[in-house]
Amino acid sequence: MPFKDKEKKKEYMKQYYQYNKEKINEFRSNNPKYVKSYTIYKWKKRGLIYEDYDKLYDYYLSVEECENCGIELNQDTGTKKCMDHDHNTGEFRNILCMTCNFIRY
Repeated sequence: MPFKDKEKKKEYMKQYYQYNKEKINEFRSNNPKYVKSYTIYKWKKRGLIYEDYDKLYDYYLSVEECENCGIELNQDTGTKKCMDHDHNTGEFRNILCMTCNFIRY
């Protein structure tokens, strides 16, 4: 549905998500290809540059500790993984916890 007004589109999408939340989350959890492609899309959108995103995604999944401070990375404990990259060149550097990524930036 095309919208000329960005605010109306945003409100529509918000309501659509609230109404279809369970169905959307079920689709995402049952489609790992979607999760992978969406994750890579977000990295690219945020300016991360890497030669082989599939390889980087596999590496991202395998990392369990912050590569700076060594803390265990776990969504449940609030230590989320962050893709550290140079904001000038876009080059990937490390996978860090949110604290280290914030300090390093």
